[in-house]
Amino acid sequence: MSAEDRFYRSVVDALTHDRLTLPTLPEVALRISDMSRRDDVSVNLLAAEIAKDPAMAVRLLRVANSAIGQANGRRIDNLAQAVTRLGLQMTRLLVTGLAVEHLFVSKSPWLQQRLRRSWVRSTEVAALAQVLAKHCTVLKPEIAMLAGLVHEIGVLPILKLAESQTELSESPAALDSVLRRLSARVGRLVLQAWNFPEALIDVPYYQEDVYRTHDGPADYLDVVIVSVLQLQGAHDPSLARIDRHAVSAFARIDLSPELSVLELADYLAEYDANRSGLAA
Repeated sequence: MSAEDRFYRSVVDALTHDRLTLPTLPEVALRISDMSRRDDVSVNLLAAEIAKDPAMAVRLLRVANSAIGQANGRRIDNLAQAVTRLGLQMTRLLVTGLAVEHLFVSKSPWLQQRLRRSWVRSTEVAALAQVLAKHCTVLKPEIAMLAGLVHEIGVLPILKLAESQTELSESPAALDSVLRRLSARVGRLVLQAWNFPEALIDVPYYQEDVYRTHDGPADYLDVVIVSVLQLQGAHDPSLARIDRHAVSAFARIDLSPELSVLELADYLAEYDANRSGLAA
C-alpha cells in the first residue's frame, strides 16, 4: 500500500469515527467569542478585552479601516469605535479569522513550510475578495475577507495528522492528493465547530467547484472563486486549464473573465492595503 493510500485511509477513518482533531481557536478568539454572546456585554468591555492582545488590537483596527472605516472619510482610531462600527458579532468573526494565523504552525520544518504557504495564499485571497466585494457586489467586504481567510481551513487538521507520518515528507505528491480529496469536507466541519454563519460554512466545501451555478446575485463563494482564479490561475496548472468564460461567478459579480483586476491601479492599491492589514 502506498503512502498516499495509507494516509488517506487514516484521515477517512478519523473522520468516520469522529476522531479527527479539529483545531481549537486561540485564547483571544475564545474569550471574544464567549463575551460577544453575553447579554450584558458592552462595546467598551469587548474593546478592553481585545486590547489585552496588542497585536490583535492593531490588526483589528487595520481591518476595520480598510473594510469599512473609510467609507465616510473618517478614520477609526480606537477599538471602541471599531467594535461599534463592526458590531459585536462581526467583531467576533474577524477576531477569529485574524487569530487563525496562529494555528498555521508546526514543529516540523517541511510541514511548517506548507502551512505558511497555505496561510499566505489565504491572506492574498482574503485581500482580493474584500476588494471585489466592495466594488463589484452588494456583499459586505469584511465578510468576504473572512471567507477568503478560511477558504483553505480544511488543510489544518489534515496537515496536523500528517505530522505523525514522516514518510509523507518524502512524498509531497501523496500529501497533495489527500488534501485535494478531503480538505473541503474537513473545512466545513471546522467552521461548523467554530459556529460560523451559514453564508461561510460552505465556502471551504465548494470553493473548488468553479463551475457552480445558482440563482440570484453573487454570494461570498462567488467572490472567493473569482479571487482564487485571479490570483492563482496563471501559476496553478489545474486552474490555468479552466475556461473562465464558463465560470458563471464572473458574470454574477459583473467582471470580465479576461480582466486581471490587479492591473487596475485602484484595485491594486486597495489589495496591497488589505494585505498589509492582515499582516501580523
